[in-house]
Amino acid sequence: MVGRRLLAAVPVLAAVTFGVFAVAAASPFDPVQQYAGSAGLNASQETLEQLRRNLGVDGPFPERWWHWVTHALSGDLGNSTALRQPVSQVIAERLGWSVVLCAAGFLFAVVVGTALGVAAARRRGGLLDRAVTSVSYALEAAPPFWIGLLGIWFFAVQLDVLPAGGLTDSGSDTVTAGALLRHLPLPALVLGISQIPWFLLYVRQGVGDALEEDAVRGARSRGLAERTVLLGHALRSGLLPVLTLIGSRVPELITGALLVETVFSWPGIASATVEAATSTDFPLLAALTTLATVAVLLGNLLSDLLYGLADPRVAMEEM
Repeated sequence: MVGRRLLAAVPVLAAVTFGVFAVAAASPFDPVQQYAGSAGLNASQETLEQLRRNLGVDGPFPERWWHWVTHALSGDLGNSTALRQPVSQVIAERLGWSVVLCAAGFLFAVVVGTALGVAAARRRGGLLDRAVTSVSYALEAAPPFWIGLLGIWFFAVQLDVLPAGGLTDSGSDTVTAGALLRHLPLPALVLGISQIPWFLLYVRQGVGDALEEDAVRGARSRGLAERTVLLGHALRSGLLPVLTLIGSRVPELITGALLVETVFSWPGIASATVEAATSTDFPLLAALTTLATVAVLLGNLLSDLLYGLADPRVAMEEM
């Protein structure tokens, strides 16, 4: 199954990258003018054409796409026209911080969302259930950047317990372990809160339905403790749908991380993505789009693997 998914990912990645270059060709923005800036206004046509050849944007877009793909397979992702660095270097410097933020926020969302979902499912219709469900629906409609601004106002301005953004302390350009521990909690908390409603509602529904199954009723009738019934019978069955949610939340997690990184000036992929989009930096944009597509495909593959391992009734060959 893993082999089939990896083979299927090849045409998907090819189509995505081809679409990026097609959009670049149809864009009214000229990357040469963007790269040259104000100097390009007085430059001769010969100079602009030479710069166009140097940047590799002088041919038809299928040719440019094929040139980019063949070089990318050998590790050469081109040069960022906006940041004036190799694309591989831009990604290497920033990807790790985005992974740290996404991992911390995602772990927080899974743990807290699962715990609250189980607690709500045990007493469906109760006060706790109504409270967490109402808050979840409200958070679903709240954009991550709004939650981020609210978090800055409360924790950084009102309480003054967490820094408002960045990754280094004032007056320092060095990232230390202590600075990371001080600056990571607030953006990770905001990102996690934006993802909690989905896990909470899925767990609540799945565990609540599992508690009504005949097998669980039978376990209760045999006199088993409620803790044993919940953890040993209902929880495993009720959490199966959540495993599929892990992969489907990857695109939303990436989008939320971009917004959260922008609000908190986090030195991750977000600033590079914004810079690539606003500066028509298509080599960097193509690489980042490919990277996001790979993350989504791997997330879906992980969900299916976890689901198959958790439920032996599922045949991997059928997935």
